[in-house]
Amino acid sequence: MGGIGKTALAVETAHQACARDWFPGGTLFVDLRGYDDDPVTADQAVLALLDALGVRGPDLPASAVRQYDTYRRLLAGRRHRMLLILDNASDPAQYLPLLPGTDRHRVLITSRDRPDSLTGVRLIDLETLPPDDSAALITRALRDADDRDDRPSREPAALRELASLCGHLPLALQIAAAMLRRRRTRGIASLVTEIKEAGDAMAALDNGTRGTDQYGRSLVLRPVLETSYRRLPPGQARLLRLLSLAPGAETGTEAVAALTDLDTEAALSLLEDLTAACLVTPVRADEGSDGGVRGFGVGVVAGDAGWVEEGEAARERVLNFYVLWASAADDWLRWLPGRMAPRRFGGRVEALGWLDGERSGLVAAVGWAERERFAGAAVQLAICLGEYLDWRRYFDDWVVVGRAALEGARRFGDRTDEAIAWDIVGLALAEVGRVAEAVEAHTQARDLYQAVGDRHGEAGAWGNLGSALEEVGRAAEALEAYTRARDMFRAAGDRHREARAWNNLGLALEGTGRAGEAVEGYGRALEVYREFEDWYRTGQVCDHLAVIHADADRPAEARACWLEAADAFTRAGDTAKADQARTWAEEQQ
Repeated sequence: MGGIGKTALAVETAHQACARDWFPGGTLFVDLRGYDDDPVTADQAVLALLDALGVRGPDLPASAVRQYDTYRRLLAGRRHRMLLILDNASDPAQYLPLLPGTDRHRVLITSRDRPDSLTGVRLIDLETLPPDDSAALITRALRDADDRDDRPSREPAALRELASLCGHLPLALQIAAAMLRRRRTRGIASLVTEIKEAGDAMAALDNGTRGTDQYGRSLVLRPVLETSYRRLPPGQARLLRLLSLAPGAETGTEAVAALTDLDTEAALSLLEDLTAACLVTPVRADEGSDGGVRGFGVGVVAGDAGWVEEGEAARERVLNFYVLWASAADDWLRWLPGRMAPRRFGGRVEALGWLDGERSGLVAAVGWAERERFAGAAVQLAICLGEYLDWRRYFDDWVVVGRAALEGARRFGDRTDEAIAWDIVGLALAEVGRVAEAVEAHTQARDLYQAVGDRHGEAGAWGNLGSALEEVGRAAEALEAYTRARDMFRAAGDRHREARAWNNLGLALEGTGRAGEAVEGYGRALEVYREFEDWYRTGQVCDHLAVIHADADRPAEARACWLEAADAFTRAGDTAKADQARTWAEEQQ
């Protein structure tokens, strides 16, 4: 893409090659200005090349045909190998007539477009820099100007964040370095804050400097991207605009299809076109647009009222897509053997793979809850992500998701959604060790459910509160909370959730040394799980009961419970747990 450093790499390569005497015949360089409003044609370029080869004035042939003949004849007659650099080409018609016509010489061509239709060409794709190299580029640029500049070593975290905000694009990194050189007395963190507050890294960087690079080119990003954008056909231009509005930097093809309201094949074809134009980068099986390109696209959309509304509709489509697919994936994560398999994905591994691939976009999309148009769906998405974020131990993301859902629900006065969000926040806080805050969050959820008269939601909040209270050592209050959850689920007629509350009571009683009472709780849970033919949880409860009997030196009862657990796990399809339960049963003989 533009600004990636194609010219710099080509020129540096040429310098090193010449230093090794690979090209004793010398080098020729032509800037074809392929992305300017008035690009150099091959006919114009051959005149410059002939001049460099000493053909000018009266020696210059009058017609273009004879000029090309003279050019090729001179190259063919050169004994020593030469290197020809044809820089910044946008169309093969600019450089094909300039190829030497002999394999003695070598040619380097730089372009923002992949010449996929040409044969005999070795393609070298340039990507953005790795994070460490990005930081090193800024560091070197600062120390080349002033070897006493120690800001990179004093602010390593701010340096890496600045490199990330620049999208690891060399041109953007050079601009950032130029801005830091000018503000010598200020820290790197101040520039990071300025870019974040601007909300558009490209605009902030373009407004911050008017310098030039070593080739005399302006250090500005927007013109580089504007020239690429103007050359796109309407369908590709629309896709680029909408991609910039996607919630994550990496977006799967199906999500892109939802964003653009196209079928998957049409979306994929356009993505391939943008990839060839170096405006998006394939990431595994997905696609992602470059950070600088995203910022540019957002600016383009903001400048047109029609495109703004088109963008809002696109975001609504992709958010609804995420809710639908995340809900289906969540069903797989919560699925237990012996139950009917969920739809949409082929299994738990496939569901997890989809969630992993879309994770950054899913988390970012919940942040759209700050907009009334998206708040309801964003809260639903947050609910669907809880099990996954817990499963993968992405607890920090879970806290972010819960907070975003909470802020959205509070802003628009949806007290039920606010209660749900408080529960999400509480579960996440407990996992990151902030259990006292988790107790407060679940208390808030309980109170809100009470206020809106949602008895079923309140019962769930009581259960979550019990877990948090138990974690902070408030055992008596935890037992009271579990009891309230049990009673409310029973009153609501939700016997399955009532059984879960009984099981929690059993665990809490066992943990406080009240094994006899725990047996009663487990027994009540067992009755319901058997009734529902929930064989997996039946096996779990039987396992708990077996442990209590074994600890109390009642081997016959322990053996019977483990054999029932083995039978239940077998019915549920979990052979590993069934085999383990049988092994423990045999040890009781």
